[in-house]
Amino acid sequence: MAEMNEYTPELFELVDEYGNKKEFELIDVAEINGEQYYAMIPAVEDEDYLNADCEPVILKVVEERGEEVLASIDDEDEFDTVAAYFLERLQDIYED
Repeated sequence: MAEMNEYTPELFELVDEYGNKKEFELIDVAEINGEQYYAMIPAVEDEDYLNADCEPVILKVVEERGEEVLASIDDEDEFDTVAAYFLERLQDIYED
């Protein structure tokens, strides 16, 4: 019998500005203009994954109090550039 390829996602627990915690799955990482960015989707927590909200989230690595943390991208032009980059990479993957 053929071996099954086991996939273990890289998960991050993120806390929003209201203190709510939610798990996200890392789907891609990129360095753009000297900055590092993470593209993530909400981790699927139940069997109904086809109906789950999987809107991607893009975060930037910033230094805060000497520690690297993930933060939202406030600059609209920066966000548009990074989002377009990740979208192109995903399209390239699905075309192959």
